[in-house]
Amino acid sequence: MKSPFTLRLIVALGAVVLIAAACGSDTGTATGDTDFDDDFVTASPAPPETESPSAASTAEDVPVEGTTVTLLSHDSFTLSDGTLETFTELTGVRVELLEVGDAGTLVAEAILTKDTPLGDVMFGIDNTFLQRGLDAGIFVPYESPRLVDVAADLQLDPSHRVTPVDYGDVCVNYWKDALPREPVGLADLTQADFADELVVQHPETSSVGLAFLLATIAAFGDGWEQYWADLRANGVAVTAGWEDAYYGEFIAGGGERSMVVSYASSPPAEVIYADPPTDVAPTGVITDSCYRQIEFAGILSGTDNEAGAQALIDFMLSETWQNDVPLNMFVYPVISSATLPPEFVEHTAVPAAPLMLDPAEIEANRDAWTERWVEIVLR
Repeated sequence: MKSPFTLRLIVALGAVVLIAAACGSDTGTATGDTDFDDDFVTASPAPPETESPSAASTAEDVPVEGTTVTLLSHDSFTLSDGTLETFTELTGVRVELLEVGDAGTLVAEAILTKDTPLGDVMFGIDNTFLQRGLDAGIFVPYESPRLVDVAADLQLDPSHRVTPVDYGDVCVNYWKDALPREPVGLADLTQADFADELVVQHPETSSVGLAFLLATIAAFGDGWEQYWADLRANGVAVTAGWEDAYYGEFIAGGGERSMVVSYASSPPAEVIYADPPTDVAPTGVITDSCYRQIEFAGILSGTDNEAGAQALIDFMLSETWQNDVPLNMFVYPVISSATLPPEFVEHTAVPAAPLMLDPAEIEANRDAWTERWVEIVLR
């Protein structure tokens, strides 16, 4: 959440990481004595009891120096220079990055190419599209030993076909100095003193817009349709995507609207990229409006380098990777031992009870919900 969970302020601000450099032997022979540092655990030498036999690791399932793992991702993926190179130094396995559009496009492409997969690991499927990927059977189960450091409520698939890698919250943001009072909940957005102030994204063209639609359904249940009718009557504006909303209609980009659907991590980004510099975020977050997006990675069925793919999944849960994601993708790390940058500690609002819906419910109703949204808001 762009993908989502994905928090994508960095889209306009960062460059995509380059393919990691090759390292190690070119012979392609397996080694059982790869040197790992204390922050990295390679694939399990024996299968966990909960794994299916087809997904089981063996004593020979160790990364093969000189081989390559192709990582499919959405086009908002980015890490610091050197992060993927660290994986290569530890395993001898190179990572090639293949970007495939936004999260919806990424999942659709992986399903279409299931019989001849484009890569070995996919990163960027989130809980709004998760069930679609699971139902299509595009992933090989793998339970990383590093999951012991990940909160149980982020592990949505008990079969471990996907592994949580990061999370974030889609929330309504507001410009602090432009409103008559501080909004405190979703119901406030329909009040007359906030008329013509909110801009949202179309849920059929934006993962952020879809997440906000899901937030309203989770919050209001059967009353979500009336809520959107009230928003329409109160002058809500709609754009195709996040960038058009945040840097177009919203005050941050020179627009006139003081409220926008964005991310809980938008305020620290406003501080980090402020020109002139500031240590006070000009934006606030309505935490009661937040919908949690969790991004996952999974090993694609049909991979010819399952050991290398498992090692990459493990590396995604290492401190090297996890400490790198906040300031690159403006999301939260999932491991408890990760270190947050001070900007996230000081300026990010973390919702105490983020809104969520079951992935299966989303998959069963997404099309009907978005079609009804169009009828209500854009008629």
